[in-house]
Formats: sequence, C-alpha cells, structure tokens
Amino acid sequence: MRYDDRRAAGQLLAEALEEWRGQDVVVLGLPRGGMPVAAEVARHLGAPLDVLVVRKLGVPQQPEWGFGAIGEHGVRVLNQDVISEAGLDLAEQNAVERAERAELERRVSQYRQGRAALPVAGRVAVVVDDGLATGATAEAACRVVRGQGAARVVLAVPVGPTRSVARLRRVADEVVCPQPLRALGSVGAWYRNFTQTSDAEVAYLLAEAARAMPRSPAGQSPEGEPSSRSNREVLIPAAGARLGAHLVVPDEAPAAVAFAHGSGSGRHSPRNRYVASALNRAGLATLLLDLLSDDEAHDRHNVFDIFLLARRLHAASLWLRSETGLPVAYFGASTGAAAALEAAALSGSGIRSVVSRGGRPDLATPAALTRLRAPTLLIVGSRDTQVLSLNRLAADRMHCEHRIAVVPGATHLFEEHGTLTTVAELARDWFTAHLDRPTAGTSPRRSR
Repeated sequence: MRYDDRRAAGQLLAEALEEWRGQDVVVLGLPRGGMPVAAEVARHLGAPLDVLVVRKLGVPQQPEWGFGAIGEHGVRVLNQDVISEAGLDLAEQNAVERAERAELERRVSQYRQGRAALPVAGRVAVVVDDGLATGATAEAACRVVRGQGAARVVLAVPVGPTRSVARLRRVADEVVCPQPLRALGSVGAWYRNFTQTSDAEVAYLLAEAARAMPRSPAGQSPEGEPSSRSNREVLIPAAGARLGAHLVVPDEAPAAVAFAHGSGSGRHSPRNRYVASALNRAGLATLLLDLLSDDEAHDRHNVFDIFLLARRLHAASLWLRSETGLPVAYFGASTGAAAALEAAALSGSGIRSVVSRGGRPDLATPAALTRLRAPTLLIVGSRDTQVLSLNRLAADRMHCEHRIAVVPGATHLFEEHGTLTTVAELARDWFTAHLDRPTAGTSPRRSR
C-alpha cells in the first residue's frame, strides 16, 4: 500500500501506537521528513512534539562510515569497533565532533526558534521517521535518546525493510512498522507525494504543536508561546466561493494579518506558515487562506487573475474583521502580493499595512498603486534580480509610505539559510510599527 503523503502515513501510524495514548509520552520527529509524520502521531496521542536532531560522526575521508553519533545536551554514543578498525585517535574524533556539534546546534536553533527542548528522561520516547532505508539514522537516534535517559524507546516508521526492522529491535524497546517489506526499493516509492520537507515546515510544525499544548496558569504554554483564544480551521464565504482557512488569534492580539498566497499556493505553504508562526509569537493574529479551490488552482489563468484574488481577499478581510474585532493587515507573496495591493487600495478597505515577500506588485494596476495609502514593505532577495527590478518599478508609482527591503543572498523562494527568518522579522517589525492607520491628510513618508 502506498501512502498519499506523510500526513496520511502519520495518521495510520498513530493508530498502531494507540496503546500509548494518555501515557507519559514525548513524540520525537527526525528532521526533516519525519516531522510531518510525527506531528500526526503526536496529535492523535495527545502527546507533546519535539524534534530529534542527530548528527552522525563519520570517519574522516570516509564520512559515510560512522563511528558514532551525537545529540543534544552533550550526548555522544561511540562505536569502539569502528574506531579501532579505522585507527582514529582522540584528536581526530574530537575534531569531527566539534564540526558536527556546531551543525547540530545551528539546526536546533533554526527549528525551535528559542523554545527549550522537551524533557525526555524517565519518559516513553516515540522516535518517528517517514521510513527506514539502512536504518543507520534511526539506530543513532534511538541510542541518543537512550543516552538522554528515556525510560522506554519506541521507534515508529510507516515503512521499512524487514531486515532493518529486525536489527533495530535490538536497539529500541519496540519497533512499530505497519509495512515491513522484504524488498523496499526506496522510501519515496511508497508515497504518492514525497516532496521534500523544508526547514521552515519543521519549525512551523514545532510552533503549532507548542501552541496546542495546555496553557499554564500564567497564560503561557509550557514552551513560552502566547496562549490563543482561537486556533482553528474555518470556511469563509467570498466572491462565489467558500475559502478554506486557518485562523490563529493570540490572547490580546492588537491586529490580524491575512495572507494572500500566489502562484497556486495556499494555506499549507510552509514558507507562509513559518512567517505566520513568527507573527503569532509576536502576539499578532493570522489568517492563512486558500484564495482558489483545488480545481481553480489548476487553471493558470486563475492564478494570474489579480482582480478575482483581490475580491476574495477583500471579502475574507471583512470576515476577519467581523470575526475578531481586530484591524487587518495583509501579507502577500508572488501574485498574492498584487492582489493584496489591489484589495488594500479599495475605498474604505481600512487595511493598516501591507508586506510583500518576493511579490509581483507590478501586476497590480497603476491606479491601485497610486491610490494605495496603507504603509507597504516590499521584501525581495538580492539574487532575485528580475523581481527586484519589477518591485522598484512598482514602488515608483506609490505615494504611500513604502520601503524596499533587500535580503542579502536570498533567491526568489528564500530557501537560503536564515533568509526566511529575516523575512519574518522584517514583516513582524513592519506590522507592529504600523498598528495605527496614518492620519488622513498627512504627507506620506517614502523610504528606499
């Protein structure tokens, strides 16, 4: 049986782990592909979710030959047989570990965004990946978790070769694999959709799981996330359609940000979810919505129908204002940025501010750009030269307060390390600095 995607695999895997519901369990996903699977397992079990970052210690000149592995909190497991066979001295071992620990700490910081690791000692640790190949990474993960003091280690994977499953039962207390196969081929062959999981999606899944944890008496989640009065999926009537959306409203939120996705993307966009999570941590409400249905998104004409997208975004913002009682701002990406500018320029829209990420503001009409009054931030990667030129042309038509922020080293999708974090910080600062509407009649400021 092939799984539709990692989420579907996680849902089926969770059923095989039902016995652990209500127990003192922590679910640990292996990045990156294991995290969407682990998120579904954690949700089903009602258990906390964390990421398990493990780095293999490879023999110099033969890095695929591992002599050990490291995890957080200084945990290290070594294979003395490999060390002896490879003739590694202590200095060589330490040099490899220093390099790998620096990379481990970088990834942990990127994924957790300042949240502390969940305690594992004395608990049942359910280690989850999207599948086994050789099982080397899963073995290292189980050994690291054991070194962190887990009372019981359960390895859970949707699919894997029978030989690896049998071998890992000597490392973990229990191995759960609904599909043990004699001939695996590749893990991806057992998924209809096996697209790569991004670092941004890992960070988003962790932030979402932290928000879903029970609140403390002080009104904070155990991981320091702001508590929310709303965190739910909704359907919004808009311009002849019902738009699927995800609404998060932190307690005491001063404003709400509606996301306008572009180029066929929607509310599950990992990049926009990453930005939304950062805005939620800053106390802002967010609405991630699909401006097109699945059928509509398959027609490229709809993707570039800026007026249709703008009408639906405007309708969604009216719903959002009515539902939350909060002023609304827009965050647009790609063609969604043009739709956000068109919608914000509508008479009486009341939109507080607009942020564009890698957007196409040039696709908005010149009249809308001239009429726009909401303070607007255009974020573009320095290596996205064509789009940067188009943003500058659009900015020349604007009479509102506006700025172009160029992110060094970033390409169109902001996939380079740290660039999406910069986008989130710029957006957060712009939105929080423009919570109040500009006073009518004042001269707009212009900065570049």
